[in-house]
Amino acid sequence: MSTRRCIRAGAFLVAAACGGGLGAADARAVHPNSMAATGDSITKAFNTCARAFVDCPANSWATGTNAAVDSIYARILAANPAIAGNAFNDARSGSTSAALPGQVTTAIGQGVEYVTIAIGANDICGINEAAMTPVVDFQSNVQAAIDLLRANLPAARISVASIPNIHYLWKILHTDPAAVTTWDSLDVCQSMLANPTSTTRADAARRNRVLTRIVALNGALATACASYAQCRYDDDAGFDYRFTASQISTRDYFHANVAGQTAIAQLQWGATWVF
Repeated sequence: MSTRRCIRAGAFLVAAACGGGLGAADARAVHPNSMAATGDSITKAFNTCARAFVDCPANSWATGTNAAVDSIYARILAANPAIAGNAFNDARSGSTSAALPGQVTTAIGQGVEYVTIAIGANDICGINEAAMTPVVDFQSNVQAAIDLLRANLPAARISVASIPNIHYLWKILHTDPAAVTTWDSLDVCQSMLANPTSTTRADAARRNRVLTRIVALNGALATACASYAQCRYDDDAGFDYRFTASQISTRDYFHANVAGQTAIAQLQWGATWVF
């Protein structure tokens, strides 16, 4: 682990994060006994079950129990059996950042020791560009959630994932006729994915403005997380990740499939789990 990541881990975690020779009991102690996941349909693993267009939390990158995914919960469980059965998925499909304070209030009621936050895709993906959440409102919503956790679960640790690069999704799939037809028929993320085959200057400019908004909202996530010593932002790892078409659902050509959920779990474990 780099010196920077060791410093960020905080004094109470340095021995674990920086190779301080922990015994088995101490190693278990630095892993939480309970956790809650907050966010939207990505965390609910929407569209990954045999039945289409439903939530499938067993496949969630955060709290899932499907061994194929190797979720954050599963990774913690392997080190600390005390967390067994104490993982809650409080995310809600369709949620924007406005729902995040309510979700963390639920996590507070559960008294968890660790919270994951992955929010923002629906703040970007409106029916049109004008429907996107303003940066100031997004910042306020996320900060309110962080402040609630800090005030009510002062010992809890928090991980925050960046918003994926939806412009990159357009880039790799806009020449796929099935993806284009699906985006059009289901009105998928029209702020970015409307007129997907168009190369006009106006459509290109719109996509770039939406990309700029994603970058700004990720900046807001980083700022809110930095306000609390026990919060870890993924340093844009989720945004920078270059997923493949094989990791995207062919039902909506938007959500991660099981392979995609597996990739998110691996990515977020490496990017934010420094405890």
